[in-house]
Amino acid sequence: MGLSRERKQEYFGKMEGLLDAYSRIFIVSCDNVGSKQFQQIRMALRGEAVVLMGKNTMMRKVVSAYLAKNPGHPYEMLLPKIMGNIGFVFTNGDLGKVRELIEDNRVPAPARVGAIAPIDVVVPPGPTDCDPGQTNFFQTLQIATKIVKGRIEITSPVNLLKAGDKVGNSEAVLLQKLHINPFDYGLVITDVYDNGSIFDVKVLDLTDDDLFFKFGNALGAISSVCLQTSYPSICSAPHSIATCFKTLVAIAVECEGYSFGKAGPFKAYLADPSAFVSASDGGGAKNTTTAEEPKEEEEEEEIDMGGGMDMFGGDGGGDDY
Repeated sequence: MGLSRERKQEYFGKMEGLLDAYSRIFIVSCDNVGSKQFQQIRMALRGEAVVLMGKNTMMRKVVSAYLAKNPGHPYEMLLPKIMGNIGFVFTNGDLGKVRELIEDNRVPAPARVGAIAPIDVVVPPGPTDCDPGQTNFFQTLQIATKIVKGRIEITSPVNLLKAGDKVGNSEAVLLQKLHINPFDYGLVITDVYDNGSIFDVKVLDLTDDDLFFKFGNALGAISSVCLQTSYPSICSAPHSIATCFKTLVAIAVECEGYSFGKAGPFKAYLADPSAFVSASDGGGAKNTTTAEEPKEEEEEEEIDMGGGMDMFGGDGGGDDY
């Protein structure tokens, strides 16, 4: 049974008010989310965001009516997104914080027959609570097992399902026997609307360092194109100025009758490189020479003393042997 006219008008007024009050919207998919879980999500988001669900036809009608009152409003980008089992989460707060609150409120769920696996399901090896009488069931699924202390034990990991596979009866029964709830369900963010822009939720994973890196790569690419095509721009101007300066210095170095202030140090260095050797370098060399002289004297003294004493400290005792 559909909503009454009064309930529809109330819904239209509520959604229109939310569109006016908020400038950021998460578009979320709510497959396999129950009413109790919705209640928990609304409580978790209280004070940070407002969750609004509804029929797609009603939501499109509200957005279309809002656009009729506000021609050219960016909300027109929402219309193509209103399809399937979706809803809106309105907020004016930090998108990252609200996203964490949404993703934290997921609950584990068993694999039901006919459901589509959202992730790969791997059964780990180890003991089970199944008695040896259920060995045939595991053999039917081609799962290697052994009997340990009166219980069936899986000997190796089993790739039971892949993402996108439909859960069959055998897979559902096996997971139920092993007390494994492989899936977790909650609101899944598909797109984000932020002050006239709509983008994928993965954009929220970007950090400041990622943005700096991408911006730097973009500047480098633009500079390369501008330099190759001889098209001046703000990005290529520093490189062009540096290249021109190097050319002018090269001309000033080759031409004795021409110079300019910034080229003076280059010409002076090429004329007499030894003049630019720092005093610290010269002093270091001198200190090194001075430090090596005592070593030579010590070596000479050792040579002079050799053979003049016997093993007992006497003078010239070597002739007694």
